[in-house]
Amino acid sequence: MYRFLEQTAGHYMTRTVTTAGRDLTIREANDMFERDDFNSYPVQEEGQVVGIVTKFDLLKCFAFTPNQMIPRYADLMSRTVGDVMTSDFIYVRPETRLTRVLQLMVEHRLRSIPVMDGDQKLAGMIAREDILKALSETADH
Repeated sequence: MYRFLEQTAGHYMTRTVTTAGRDLTIREANDMFERDDFNSYPVQEEGQVVGIVTKFDLLKCFAFTPNQMIPRYADLMSRTVGDVMTSDFIYVRPETRLTRVLQLMVEHRLRSIPVMDGDQKLAGMIAREDILKALSETADH
């Protein structure tokens, strides 16, 4: 277990990351979620990460309250990722210890977290599965 304490996001993150554009429609984003079986995508614009879009963000489009009428399905599906993405998102750096990544995931109920380098460029994504892999690989069996 001690070896886990020394591990960093950069060592276990996925380096090849699929991103979404702000102008992507909800329908197109939904197709991406189905195709890739991911739970979130960083949203990039001109090389910068400007937000994150999750399956939950898509579901929130369909939630209604007594003072909100339900729009037609086709109207909702034509909205854009920019309309529903989270602009204020949590990220870590490659040198962030996995103990901190795990803490953030648990506290904020996150399935994955973008990993940003010193220039605020996307370096990768770290997911729950990566943490579980690190725990398994560093365990004293």
